[in-house]
Amino acid sequence: MAGRLKEKMVSDEVHQNQILRELYLKELRTQKLYTHYHVNPHSKDRFIKLIHHAAQEPRRKYLESQTESQEIGWDSEPLINPDRSDRRLNHFQVYNDITLYKAKMWSLGENDWHN
Repeated sequence: MAGRLKEKMVSDEVHQNQILRELYLKELRTQKLYTHYHVNPHSKDRFIKLIHHAAQEPRRKYLESQTESQEIGWDSEPLINPDRSDRRLNHFQVYNDITLYKAKMWSLGENDWHN
């Protein structure tokens, strides 16, 4: 075993040059040099479609939410019709005489909010 290692380690320049030459010829056999480059006409259309698809918002890209974070707000349409005349759901600000008076005073710059 030790004798074999010595034989491998002892090599002259001619032997090393022959090994490098064989390696070089082997690389030349397997290497293929391309000099003519062109764009694939079919991939250009696909690439443009991919870019447009990536730029869309998630609701247009997918039918359902892809993550749990997207589930919040995925269905952003109101559950009921927002009828503004329905008093059960719309509580508008109502001014009486005293509240109208105080609102006018505050708009004019009165700083005494508690009197």
